[in-house]
Amino acid sequence: MTEDHAARAQQLRRDIAHHNERYFDKDRPEISDAAYDALLRELREIEAQHPELITRDSPTQRVGAAPAGKFAKVRHAVPMLSLANAFSAEDVTDFVERIRRFLRLGEDEALVFTAEPKIDGLSLSLRYEKGALVSGATRGDGAEGEDVTPNVRTLGEREVPQRLKGRDLPAVCEVRGEVYMTKPDFRELNRQQVAAEKALYANPRNSAAGSLRQIDATVTASRSLRFFAYSWGQMSAMPATTHSGMIKWLKARGFHTNPLIKTCRTVEELMAFHHDIELQRASLDYDIDGVVYKVDRLDWQERLGFVSRNPRWSIAHKFAAEKAVTLVKDIDIQVGRTGALTPVAKLEPVTVGGVVVSNATLHNEAFIRELDVRLGDSVTIQRAGDVIPQVLGVVLEQRPKGARPYKFPTKCPCYLKTDVVRDVTATGEQGAISRCSGEFACPYQKVEHLRHFVSRNAFDIEGLGEKQIVLFFEKQWVTQPAEIFRLHEHKAQLLEEEGYGETSVRNLLAAIQARRTISLERFLHALGVRNIGETTARALARGYGSWQSFHDAALRVAAGETDARAEMDALDQIGETVIDSLAAYFSEPHNRKVVEALAQQVKVLDAEAPAADSPIAGKTVVFTGTLTMMTREEAKALAERLGAKVSGSVSKKTDYVVAGPAAGSKLKKATELGVQVLDEQQFLDLVSSSRSSPP
Repeated sequence: MTEDHAARAQQLRRDIAHHNERYFDKDRPEISDAAYDALLRELREIEAQHPELITRDSPTQRVGAAPAGKFAKVRHAVPMLSLANAFSAEDVTDFVERIRRFLRLGEDEALVFTAEPKIDGLSLSLRYEKGALVSGATRGDGAEGEDVTPNVRTLGEREVPQRLKGRDLPAVCEVRGEVYMTKPDFRELNRQQVAAEKALYANPRNSAAGSLRQIDATVTASRSLRFFAYSWGQMSAMPATTHSGMIKWLKARGFHTNPLIKTCRTVEELMAFHHDIELQRASLDYDIDGVVYKVDRLDWQERLGFVSRNPRWSIAHKFAAEKAVTLVKDIDIQVGRTGALTPVAKLEPVTVGGVVVSNATLHNEAFIRELDVRLGDSVTIQRAGDVIPQVLGVVLEQRPKGARPYKFPTKCPCYLKTDVVRDVTATGEQGAISRCSGEFACPYQKVEHLRHFVSRNAFDIEGLGEKQIVLFFEKQWVTQPAEIFRLHEHKAQLLEEEGYGETSVRNLLAAIQARRTISLERFLHALGVRNIGETTARALARGYGSWQSFHDAALRVAAGETDARAEMDALDQIGETVIDSLAAYFSEPHNRKVVEALAQQVKVLDAEAPAADSPIAGKTVVFTGTLTMMTREEAKALAERLGAKVSGSVSKKTDYVVAGPAAGSKLKKATELGVQVLDEQQFLDLVSSSRSSPP
């Protein structure tokens, strides 16, 4: 791995997080789905090559954005996962071949898929108990969504039945699908907006999302919203054994299902379906951005399981990205939390697929040099989802005379004008990322650290946005996280600021006070340690259990203790990159002072105890040797589904080593440490009761 990969992955995560918020929380995306997909695909490729770079704040680990905060939160009984994307026939072929390998299917063994249009709307989960609708929730971040039950009830019986049709209904039934707005209804809504002299909606997807997520349910009731059912969550009993069977069951219960859904048996049939739907795309009265393929047999879906946030048994085959040509008016340099300088092209606004685009990332100095982007150039851009669009190249024949090569700055744009330095890779070569050498002296970095600290997936302090952070930093009231919790000392000065009345100040201070208790994983993520995102923070929290245990371990790692480093390295999802980052962070005296001051202001909760509903829940399992009854990937997926931690190395904290034929050093070490060793059949016998229980 090079520093270039780590830096690029970090930049991609920042960009995608920003545009996830624009798309999911504010319903006002800045770029198209095609550009987003391209950046997400690039990030997946980097993480596939370098798994140690995977963090929970990566979009590959999360779904959508966290709940916006204006609705009550609902924890999904079964997570609402997102789909991996395919963009070509080769991607679809690889998807099918991966499934055949995983299930060990012969070429002549039937593998049936359902194929359906991918509706561009807002995902919704409807919970029915004893046949009656009791709640409706948005997807949110996949684990937790927003309670929009009153709004859902306004959609009408034809779209969302208040009571399911039929008899012998499951006691609990969660129906999932997509809320959308038809194109004619969208045009009528914008006509009404014009008549009322209000801002227009960008597209039907944003209109549907904005309409459903209204605090005033009467506003939702005034909008024409539709609902397609295509999946399910928690089910106390399964009424069918195939996906296509479940779709028929949902239709019989009173839901609209897409009439274009069909079953396919070969890659050729899947590709033909994709082609046919793309030809129909313009004539459909609702927006779609691709098609979805799902393994039809539910027992095979269960067996295939999931990778990160994505089911192995399903994939979204997207339509081609949209492109446009526009002018580069300027190149702005942004300084991130870690000092990385990111050039952003300021573009002549251009509409691509219904969204106005005015910014595009240029990634780094090497990227600008490779494309030879100059001020005044015409460039081809590609929209791809929720993130800053991708610059594909320069239209050289339209280059203005006298345009000069862009010179990357050698000084930070902050008032300190600190030197800019290039990262150095582990091999001593110059990396792609340029950084301000000012570290925590650089005001840009300090402000970015504070913004990260209060962000939705960290401390999530309502009312402390970018504007407020910048103001308080300039006033020198808040220059480090601990000072946020002493902001009440400046209450009198706050009341003198424009826009801060008694109520707003009271609400802000109350929001800060409400965050004095925080989970361990959020606390670790909020510290802003390089390479410690949400997923890694969760893994560390799960591994150490308490702040004190983690803190002691981090200080020992920083001091160079090999035992502490080895113990951390044995944790699932933790590698050398993460350990080096923690060592560097906690070996810096200033950082330790910042952390200690913060720890005195807040209460950090111990990590939640692992689920205890299976014999291996909370246990650490290591697989070694050749498995004959299932693939290694399948075994790991099974163990993780049952709440176990799967580690790649054996230590004294290992609970079980599952050893197949040709087991080597791991088996030997397990024997030396007295760790319980199971063969494959013993492992399956151990977990058999959990495997047979309903999902």
